[in-house]
Amino acid sequence: MRPAAGQQGAAAGIPARQAATQDAEQVLARLGSTRAGLSGAEAGRRLAPGGPNAVRTHRVRALAVFGRQLRSALLFLLLAAAVGSFFFGERTDAVIIGVILLLSVALGFANEYRAERAAQALHSQVRRTAVVLRDGHEQEVDVTGLVPGDVVRLALGQIVPADLRVLERTGLQCDESILTGESAPVDKDLAAVDGEPEPAELSCCALMGTVVHAGSGTGVVVATGGRAEFGRIALGLGERQPETAFQVGLRRFSVLLLQVAAALTTGIFVINTVLHRPLLDAPLFPLAIAAGITPLRELPPVENGLAPEFDPADRGALTPVRHNGAHDW
Repeated sequence: MRPAAGQQGAAAGIPARQAATQDAEQVLARLGSTRAGLSGAEAGRRLAPGGPNAVRTHRVRALAVFGRQLRSALLFLLLAAAVGSFFFGERTDAVIIGVILLLSVALGFANEYRAERAAQALHSQVRRTAVVLRDGHEQEVDVTGLVPGDVVRLALGQIVPADLRVLERTGLQCDESILTGESAPVDKDLAAVDGEPEPAELSCCALMGTVVHAGSGTGVVVATGGRAEFGRIALGLGERQPETAFQVGLRRFSVLLLQVAAALTTGIFVINTVLHRPLLDAPLFPLAIAAGITPLRELPPVENGLAPEFDPADRGALTPVRHNGAHDW
């Protein structure tokens, strides 16, 4: 039996920017909820169409890991050296370089895949809960199970698990620097705002990923997962992980080696032509130098401390990531 249109709308929630322009009772009415929260059965019905309160999860894909092993220009330089050696009669050199290539890719894949699996195991063990009102009393639920219409309690130091329209507050302040860049905590009140507010102007809403800096309060969930302000930003960034400083440096070094090999090949070819030397020496000599100065590819998972990239709201909350001794938030 398909849910009614009203139920589907309540399960989808309301964007925080819209909820902020309406008073609390209007928001509760649109969400089909009350200050006493939802029943457990109703929350279960809303979870299926609305989906879990998560932006994305950490999954290991073997093909993606293998593909990352082939991005280095150093590998193509070695491959060119192997192919060149083979066609110019240096079969032994070609085999040696080929073995080095295979070992580099295989070791890189094995180490990175093992690191990704370890990160996935750690991810799966992380659980965050929130205190909600269901069936007339408070209970702790996993934040991935929150749905629009749930009434959530906020306490000092808590990471806000979803976009909330504030219903009650006692000196409630939230640190919203993760979203707006504003260093000072923001006071939360109950009055609706006018016009078309930006995230920094949502004074009557507590937004996913922000931190309760002072006081306490109660709010009704208006948006979860990718529909929350935090989730929309996270999804807009895409799933591609940004390169670390080491990876950027390694890529630039790879390009430099290619440029050096090309310059050597061209220069030696010109010199051999002028001096009437064998032209086959032109490609073999720089290829030999390239093979000699090319290091085995480093392994990103080891350098990054086995830490997955910032995974916003994977459990509906903020997760810090460490790279090479520095914190990225």
